[in-house]
Amino acid sequence: MSIGELLTMYKDGELELHPEFQRLFRWTIEQKSRLIESLLLGIPIPSIFVSQTDKGTWEVIDGLQRLSTIFELTGDLRHPDGTERTPLSLNGTKYLPALNQLQWVSEDLTKQLPSEAKLRIKRARVDVNIVLSKSDVTAKYELFQRLNTGGTEASEQEVRNAILVMTNRGFFSWITDLANYSNFRACLPITEKALDEQYDLELVTRFITLSILPEDQLKNINDLGTFLTDKILEMAMEQSPAIKEKVDYSFRRCFDALATILGENSFKKYDVARQQSSGQVLISLFEVIAMGIGYYAKEETYEISEELITRVHQEIPRNPKFMTTAGSGIRASTRIPNTIGLGRELFSP
Repeated sequence: MSIGELLTMYKDGELELHPEFQRLFRWTIEQKSRLIESLLLGIPIPSIFVSQTDKGTWEVIDGLQRLSTIFELTGDLRHPDGTERTPLSLNGTKYLPALNQLQWVSEDLTKQLPSEAKLRIKRARVDVNIVLSKSDVTAKYELFQRLNTGGTEASEQEVRNAILVMTNRGFFSWITDLANYSNFRACLPITEKALDEQYDLELVTRFITLSILPEDQLKNINDLGTFLTDKILEMAMEQSPAIKEKVDYSFRRCFDALATILGENSFKKYDVARQQSSGQVLISLFEVIAMGIGYYAKEETYEISEELITRVHQEIPRNPKFMTTAGSGIRASTRIPNTIGLGRELFSP
């Protein structure tokens, strides 16, 4: 199909670009400009993969960053709420330095792409593959994992997000709401890079899935990424309001307490000699503390103790069981049954 045809489909609502599917704007301005350069030079771009919905529209499984870049250039790309995005202004490239600061439309005609260049872009053709029906979620997930043919490779959580959107958009929105919960954020001073890669959503996913599982199931983890995906998709498809309500309640109770008691030090290692926490957020401490509290906090009768939380936080780095299972080089599948089991033991009422 031509880029012009795909653009018309997008404007008519027949081509769906879900920003949850991939990191819509992880590409730098240089990467975006190189894509436009390729179109102008006649260099083929990788195929687009779509799946057809029950309504007959297409959802982009792979190629979203390429298409969104083109639609951003033409000024047609929209935010998820339907509002306009600022049109793309290009950088000069190796072979086409004259692209610098050019836009699709500009009041300053010296900064507007020539008509010939616009036609070349709209007439450029790209292979479009319709690969799956809407209902085949498992196959979609496997395909999405394989396909990141352009741009930066997607993280496991971003792939997970894509499948959740296709499976149960409301469930994905709930996960996003939890990740944006102010007291959760207050406990996690993670880097911009980690946020960009949606590590906060992965931590919420871990809490949702691992804080409610019986310990015998935690011992069956082989590959953590696959395990988390299977469990969160299972929950999304089951759509149990009772379980969702309990997890939501325990999550908010847990992080309300941690934000008040430990704040941004919640998952940082406590240094006894210096009598303070320092360093980066440790996933092993998250597993012990957050999911230890979360396992019990779903019950209204469970009393969250400030004294116990403070003591566990200060003593856990020297706990023999923690020290032998949470060190570097230990696989997550080996660590998790021990750290989560330890958390449940330490926070037991």
